[in-house]
Amino acid sequence: MTNSATSHLLPVFARADLGFERGEGCWLIATNGERYLDFTSGVAVNALGHCHPYLVAALQEQATKLWHMSNLFKSPDGERLAARLCEQSFADFVFFANSGAEAMECAIKVTRKYHAAKGHPERYRIITFDGAFHGRTLATLAATGSPKYLEGFGPPVDGFDQVPLGDLDAVKKAIGPQTAGILIEPLQGEGGVRAAPHAFFKALRQLCDDKGLLLVFDEVQTGMGRTGELFAHKRLGVTPDVMSLAKALGGGFPIGACLATAEAASGMTPGSHGSTFGGNPLAVAAANAVLDVMLKPGFFEHVQKMSLLLKQKLASVVDRHPDVLAEVRGEGLLIGVRAVVPSGDLVTALREQNLLTVGAGENVVRFLPPLIVTEAEIEDSVQRLDRACVKLSGGQLKRAAGQ
Repeated sequence: MTNSATSHLLPVFARADLGFERGEGCWLIATNGERYLDFTSGVAVNALGHCHPYLVAALQEQATKLWHMSNLFKSPDGERLAARLCEQSFADFVFFANSGAEAMECAIKVTRKYHAAKGHPERYRIITFDGAFHGRTLATLAATGSPKYLEGFGPPVDGFDQVPLGDLDAVKKAIGPQTAGILIEPLQGEGGVRAAPHAFFKALRQLCDDKGLLLVFDEVQTGMGRTGELFAHKRLGVTPDVMSLAKALGGGFPIGACLATAEAASGMTPGSHGSTFGGNPLAVAAANAVLDVMLKPGFFEHVQKMSLLLKQKLASVVDRHPDVLAEVRGEGLLIGVRAVVPSGDLVTALREQNLLTVGAGENVVRFLPPLIVTEAEIEDSVQRLDRACVKLSGGQLKRAAGQ
């Protein structure tokens, strides 16, 4: 493995001293041959696990036909993917990008342009929520609003008003003559697997209808089956006007999408947005293959069943180790375990048990297994968690005893 001291990769990631050479389903095989149970899934990306045979075949076939084609020409496979996403959602139009941040940039532009096209260019501000995470571009950082991500990058992009999650009065107070829309994640992933009540989302929808605002859902992490439905908003019973997707959409191949109703997208005309690689033939082939698998009967029922099982088993570990773990939260297979010990210590202890997880806000560790995870693999993961808690409990006792 490359020594970090001699690596030429920009040092913006705090990388673990661990590299992988291949994956099979829910497992990753490290460069030293050790097997790891992957409950990170590339941070909710590898929804169908690693090297899913159907995805591999789809990508191999496309690789022999066409790798890249300019958006100056028609894209039959892109049209098909867009039509399928619209058929499964509220949307009439789809724009393809390469990442979640790009999908969010498009969503922000759609929201602002909607009002400008209706003769109200002053309506450009978007209400967002504390604990959110919308991306790393300058605009999506401003939407996120976190000082630690914004520091050192100059004045934040203007146009975002952040309010506390779940505080309807604060939302109402933030609405003014310049407000264009409200942007929210159905379930905050990076923010600590935090959810607002369903009634809050229904109230936001009503507010947007009453005030002529667009409701934008960031489903980059929650979308594509992660919460037990194809899209998380289906569980809320609330339909947005605009929605961003990425992460699991390509099952590991980079692709993002911004979905919108015809009304919301009415300002987006030729030349108003674009992307060189957006809708790339390889990415579209991967996403169409992901949809093929997810839309088969029983797929989401499996996710829901595994969710229930994992939550129950995690809750029993919390009960056994109250000095290490505090609570289980989340929907589908976007599960968070709030730790008593520092969450980073728990992630490390789990990695030492060959279980890969990822931290989040509010001292939470996320369990994000591939959606194809089996009962046996869930049982395996919980045993590894139990062993990690025993070790961490020992460390706690030693510290308490002053050793």
